[in-house]
Parts: sequence; C-alpha cells; structure tokens
Amino acid sequence: MKNKTKIAESRTKWPQLFRDTSKEGIKSSFFAHLKYTLAKDRYSATLHDAFLALSTSVRDRIVQRWIRTQQKYHKNNVRRIYYFSLEFLIGRLLGNNIFNLGLESKVPKVLSEAGYSLEEIREQEMDAGLGNGGLGRLAACFLDSMATLRIPAHGYGIRYDYGIFHQKIEDGYQVELPDEWLRLGNPWEFRRPEYTVKVRFYGRTVTLTDKRGRRYKKWVDTEDVLAVPYDLPVPGYKNDVVNTLRLWSANSTEDFDLDYFNHGDYEQAVYKKIFSENISKVLYPNDNIREGRELRLKQEYFFTAASIADLMRRFVADNSDIRDLPEKICIQLNDTHPSLAIVELMRILLDDHRLDWHQAWDISRRIFAYTNHTLMPEALECWSVLLMEKILPRHLQIIYEINARFLEEVSEKYPGDLDKIRRMSLVEEGSSKRVRMANLCIVGSFSVNGVSELHSKLLREVIFRDFHEFYPQKFNNKTNGITQRRWLLKANPELSGLITKAIGDNWVTDLSHLEKLHSFLNDKGFRRRWKEIKENNKKTLAQYIYKTNNVLVDSQSLFDVQVKRMHEYKRQLLFGFYMLSQYLKIKNDPQRFICPRTFIMGGKAAPGYYMAKLVIKFINSIADVINRDKVAREKVKVIFLPNYRVSLAEKIFPASDLSEQISLAGTEASGTGNMKFMLNGALTIGTLDGANIEMKQFLGDENIFIFGLRADEVKSIKERGYSPTEYIEKSNMLREIFSLIRKDFLSPRNQGLFKPILDSLESDPFMVCADFDAYFNMQEEISRHYLDSEWWTEKSIINTSRSGNFSSDRTIREYAKDIWNIDYK
Repeated sequence: MKNKTKIAESRTKWPQLFRDTSKEGIKSSFFAHLKYTLAKDRYSATLHDAFLALSTSVRDRIVQRWIRTQQKYHKNNVRRIYYFSLEFLIGRLLGNNIFNLGLESKVPKVLSEAGYSLEEIREQEMDAGLGNGGLGRLAACFLDSMATLRIPAHGYGIRYDYGIFHQKIEDGYQVELPDEWLRLGNPWEFRRPEYTVKVRFYGRTVTLTDKRGRRYKKWVDTEDVLAVPYDLPVPGYKNDVVNTLRLWSANSTEDFDLDYFNHGDYEQAVYKKIFSENISKVLYPNDNIREGRELRLKQEYFFTAASIADLMRRFVADNSDIRDLPEKICIQLNDTHPSLAIVELMRILLDDHRLDWHQAWDISRRIFAYTNHTLMPEALECWSVLLMEKILPRHLQIIYEINARFLEEVSEKYPGDLDKIRRMSLVEEGSSKRVRMANLCIVGSFSVNGVSELHSKLLREVIFRDFHEFYPQKFNNKTNGITQRRWLLKANPELSGLITKAIGDNWVTDLSHLEKLHSFLNDKGFRRRWKEIKENNKKTLAQYIYKTNNVLVDSQSLFDVQVKRMHEYKRQLLFGFYMLSQYLKIKNDPQRFICPRTFIMGGKAAPGYYMAKLVIKFINSIADVINRDKVAREKVKVIFLPNYRVSLAEKIFPASDLSEQISLAGTEASGTGNMKFMLNGALTIGTLDGANIEMKQFLGDENIFIFGLRADEVKSIKERGYSPTEYIEKSNMLREIFSLIRKDFLSPRNQGLFKPILDSLESDPFMVCADFDAYFNMQEEISRHYLDSEWWTEKSIINTSRSGNFSSDRTIREYAKDIWNIDYK
C-alpha cells in the first residue's frame, strides 16, 4: 500500500515538473539538467553543455504533450496521414520548438540570468541536414503545418549518419567533407529499439501451397538488415499537438563474428555490421558508380519497407479487418523515392495476408497519393531491371504483374496503339531494361499532384500526357508553401515584431492576415521602421560575410541574392554573366554605373556533377577578380557563401533586397526559396516559371520584375531549332563576356579552365544566351528603382503583405480536403 501511495505521489509530481512553463520552472529545469543529466556545474559547463541542458528542458515540455497526442490518436482510432520522404531538411530545432511552445519571451531571460544569450546557445546546434534542397525543406515545412493544423500525421525517413555534405571552398573549388551532425549527439531524438523491423534483401522466391490449396509466393534465403527507429517530436504552434517524425537507422543482424575474430581475421569479423550499416550512412551516395546505385536502391527500399511494417503494426493493433486499411491510412509519397512502398504493401497483402490480386490491388490503390517534383525527363527515376532482380526479386515479379494487368487496360482503351503502350509501360524496353518509378506511382496511386500551376499543367499536357488522358480524375495541383513560423517569426524577429504590433499575431497561423499591412503603406513611421529593420538585417549578414569570407560589404548596397542547389537549369551561370557585365561597365564606362551591389550566391553541387561544380569555381573566380580590383570593389562585391544550409538561410532571407529566381521557363517545378524571399520583403527578378507565375498573379506586374521567354516560347524556339549564336551576335555585352572567358581572363594560371562552359553554350540547353539581354535590361531597371528608397520600401511591404497564399498551412489544408479526406482544425 505504501509503495502504491508513493507511485501515486510521483505521478502527480512528475507531470508538474515537466509541464511548468514559467520562467522559474524553466530555470530550475535548466540547472537540474546541467547538474544531473550532464554532471556539470557552472564552472565546468561549456556552451554546448548549456545547449544540451536547455534543449532537454524544452524537450521535457514537449514530451507530455506528445504522449497525450499519441494516446488520443490511438484511443479514437483516427485516420492517419503517413508522409514518406527520403529527405527531411529540418535544420536546427531549438528555436523552432521554443516558439511553438510559446516560450520565446521566457527562455532568453532564463539564459541571461545564467550568463548566456539565446543566440550563442542556438549556434551550438548542428543543422540536421537530412536533405539536399527544396524537396527536404518542403517536407519539414509540411510536418510543421500538419501539427499546427492538428492533422494526425507521421513522417517517415532515414536517419543518415552523415547528411548533406559539409561544403568548403578551397581555391574557388567545392570540397566535400562529412557532415558529422551526430558527433555530439542529438538531444531531440528518442531511440525506439522495441519497434525494430527486419528488412530483407537479395534471396529468391519460391511458390508454395497453403492448407486451402491456394498457391502463394514466399521470399527466402534473404540477407537481412535491422531498421531501428529514432523518433523526433514535431510540436504544432501553441496547440499542445505533437506529431512524430520517425527516422530509420540500419543495424546489422550480427554485430560481431567471434569465429572470424578468434582466427585473427579482424576486418571480416565486423564486415557484416559495416556493410549493413552503410545503408543509412550517407544521404545520396554517388550514383555515377555501380556500388552507389545499388546502395541508393537499398536505401529507398529500406525505409519504405520498415515504414510499411511499422504502420501495419499500428493498424493491426487497433483494427481487425485488413480491408479497412484505406479508411484508416493514407500514404503521401514525396516524389518517386518512396515508390517501392506500393510494391511492398502489395507483397504483404498477397504473401502475408494471402489476399487475391484484385482485393490487394483495390486496397493498395486507395491508400497511396503521389507528389511529383520534377519537369526534367532525365530526372524521372528509373531502376535497372537486373539490379532490382538481384536486390528485390519478389518486388520485380509484382511490378511485372502490375504492368501486365495495366497494359491490358491500356490496350482495351487504345487497341493497336503500340507507341502509347510502350510509353505508358512501367518497364522501359531496350538493351538495358529499366523500371519507370514515376509510372509505377501514377498507376499505383489514387492522386497525382504537381506543385505549382505551371508544373501541374506541364505534367498533364507534356510529361504525363498519356496518363492524364487515361486517368484524368487523378491529376491535380497543390502549389507548394512554406511555414511562416520558421521563415518569418523565427528567422526575422524584428520584422515579425513590427508586423504583430501593427496587425496582431493571427498571421502566425493564418498568413492571409498579412493583407492588413496594406493600410500601413502610407504610414511614415511604419515605413521608416521597416527600412531600419532591413538595414539591421543586412548589417548582421555583412558581419557574417566578413567573418566567413573576410570581405567587407556595404550594407547600403543592393543585396542581390541567389541561394539554391547548384544546377544548370537554375542558371547560376546567367547570374554570373550579369556580375561580369557590371565589372565591364565599371571598367569601360564608370559614369554609367549607378547602383552599388553585393552579389551573394550559395548552394551545393552534387559531388558527381562536374558542370555545377565548375560553375562554383567560375563564380569564385569572378569574385577574385572583382573583389581585388581597386576600382570595381568600391562599387560591387561578389560573395559565394560556403555550406549553404537552413540556419544560414535564416540569416540570408531577412537581409536580401533582390531574389534571383531565373530558371529557364518550364524547368522549375515550383521553388520555395522564392516564397521565403517574398515573405521577408525582398523583391523578385524571375522568369515565368514555377511558383513565380502565381506570385506575379498575387503581386501584380508592377511589384515583381519578370523577364525572359515563356514556357511555350521555349518549346516553340527549340522545335524550330535554337541557335545560341544568333543571340550572341546580337548582344554586345554577351560577346564581351565570352571574349573574357576565351582569353582566360578569369583563369590566367589555368588556361582553358572554363572552356567547358563555352562548349556547353554551343547548344545552350537552358537558353542562357537567349534570355541574357532581357535579364540584363531588367537588372538595369532594378538599379534605377533601388536608388529611390521610398519606392523600394513600398514594394517591399507589398511583397510581404501579399505572400499569404504561399503558406504551407494553405497547402496542407488543400491536401487534407482534396486528397487525404481528413478533418483539421
């Protein structure tokens, strides 16, 4: 009886201890963790210790909410959304979690009294770089919005030991170093070994007969890997809802072979462990080599198989009839990387639950929804049949069966149309057969969506035209969005404070309220404060630039910024050509140069992408020339910021004046960086591509700088036969730029270094030459406008005020209503 009383007393004290969100409660928790969790006092504690103590204190206040949320989902047997993504670019979590718990006014005071500042503590956290760019960052924004909208959701991905590589710039070249984000531990995650899943590879299939005389397949003689889950809580904004991001880590089924060890073969003793754990070792292994492609395929199956097993375990715990799966589960596939989930679920329904094909396929097709993220045909994922047969023999059999039945339907609708059948087949024929994963996703899902109006239109009319004609009801658009809680509330506290003071804080959960800022356009005090905040943010970024690049920049200059993944279609080369044009203008006719600029670029190139890496060297060579020229550097600076990541982006967006969104029309699916710039009051120069089109619709022509060819014009010119030479001959500036490169002006000690760039422009697949003059002329107009600070400030306020449509909350509401069929509040 005494023991029961003590337990009851501890149960009443325990929640109170970790629920106390007062300043004193947080302070007590901070010092308790410093002492009892980390065994440190104020004399021995490092800044990183302080970060761990604070993070653990914040985490304590999340856990109670987390448990209650999951208990509620279980008790009510709710319909759940499962978001499958190979990338989750979540960045740092401390600041975001502080805001979402409503502790932003208390934590800084606690730290101040302890002799710390929140900013220095936040800098101790490593970015969780579990993604390469927009795809992973979108997934992170979506998780935040789903929790804030109270949608029962789970994210599934991989816990990479090394995320996107750490980028250094040495002699202008990109150098890739391991991203050791876990080196000092991760205070936000919880290891859940009790939910470990065995994932199988290789082996063979056999046909067996059950007691009822029914034949079924069994996958045998496999090599197994353990998928160990690590959970990260995802709190909604001040609503006590906490969802889960579950990341899988690969472990060997046999850590250590004692027999090999005893015989002196120490490497072989741990070989299986090392080989197995390579699966979750690194984000995106180099797939230019056979081993890299094999590892990539294993990664995709590893996390989808573990996730399907996990959600099936959860379903079976609350439900008895497998036919109810589509009523309780919806799986959103974030691009084609998780597409094997379709095949894995079919395998489980057929081989484990022994459903017949029609039952299994009917269930599966009502569960999956597919988001496409690319317009580049060469980027649509395909896997070698030989490789899949080796690694996943049973799954290839199921794919063949899906394809055979699907092509029967196509043949019935289009009898004799062999070209259409060939285009729509899940298997690409040829000397090397390949499985088309996008086709699999379309056939195996009930919904297929693009991520901007133009992107979705091109999917319907060009990329997947045959499928749209066959399944018109499946296709829809869901324009991407961003979470304002990270990209304005957290990243730009001065501006968000001004906005809240002016219109209240409803915009934090309903971004459409920013429209109210229009009434302040003529308020002189408001405009003055807006300008001051932008200037403060630019000074902060200028300090960072000096610390990182050892270059002094003028915070009064126009901060002209392009930060994104390095790729030819994003046309960082076009931006570089404009930098050179300004150098030439200063040298040839300095009186014509009117607007000082700081050109800022950042982004990582895939390790195996030669041309993208050469463009990084090209930009840094331009920087070397301009930043060392006594005349030019007084008017222009060029900065390449190394190791672009989420925490650096949070410094860049608030400080930017001009956002470069200059991809060739018809190549960018959506873009979300454009929305982050807009939200923070930067003006945009861009083509009519991706979400730029919808931004223009909301802003009006007078508040955005649009240039260049439209997607239909690009198509028309290419069909007629595009000749870059015609455009070069018409452009005096472009000819001068080409002349500089040919003369090795940028690489005097390395003759011919940039010749591959000129060679690529002989065909110019992304039409840099065709758009250059229009881009140059629009930039000249921008320079004139920037000199009128009142005009620029007004346009800056308008950009922020009209960004309400580009919240990920809006996007998720549309998914919930149109695709997931789920209620939200």
